[in-house]
Amino acid sequence: MADMAKEIVKTNGFSEVITVIKGKVEEIDLPVPKVDVIISEWMGYFLLFENMLDTVLFARDKWLADDGVVLPDKASLHLTAIEDAEYKEDKIEFWNNVYGFDMSCIKKQAMMEPLVDTVDQNQIVTNCQLLKTMDISKMSSGDASFTVPFKLVAERNDFIHALVAYFNVSFTKCHKLMGFSTGPRSKSTHWKQTVLYLEDVVTICEGETLSGSMTVANNKKNPRDIDITLKYAINGNRCKVSRTQHYKMR
Repeated sequence: MADMAKEIVKTNGFSEVITVIKGKVEEIDLPVPKVDVIISEWMGYFLLFENMLDTVLFARDKWLADDGVVLPDKASLHLTAIEDAEYKEDKIEFWNNVYGFDMSCIKKQAMMEPLVDTVDQNQIVTNCQLLKTMDISKMSSGDASFTVPFKLVAERNDFIHALVAYFNVSFTKCHKLMGFSTGPRSKSTHWKQTVLYLEDVVTICEGETLSGSMTVANNKKNPRDIDITLKYAINGNRCKVSRTQHYKMR
């Protein structure tokens, strides 16, 4: 892509304005000591998958001028709950009986892998809650690993089959506030949403609460992967359950 970028710059007459430097950010040298602006599309699925944020923070700490800006400069992770009986039955419960064979061991594996897909907003059962806010201009690398509580309140009587995570990003340092959301109520993006299926089918009534916590950390063997631990509980009129589940984004 760097080679193609050089060709595009030359073809359009910007060789005296734009310099393309090919290489890893951690390894290259710049022809200037400091920069005024760092722009990077570092966001992955679930915001943090592939761990590209560390590269942006490295560049910020090494090159950004004291009054410089990072764009986008704010990011936030959000959580909601959905009804999704049809997909769960077709893709996960399917492994309980595959043409008469018990392949439920694969079901356990399928449950551990978050699904990246587009969620219909009509499937949303609860409110949406902010989990984590990140200020890219100030945060440190370790801030991308965290444990946060959540409390999702049902907006109707329904079943909950999965929790759904999505993120928003903002460009607050521009002359005009800009940004976008990857949530199910916003225009679809290639990041879609991240769906974490629950082992339990949670029956919830309007006004009842599904509460718990989510722990997010880079995988120790491969820091580009993410390990997610989800603890959830409900003590409702029709359902009482408490469980811990582990997910791995690979």
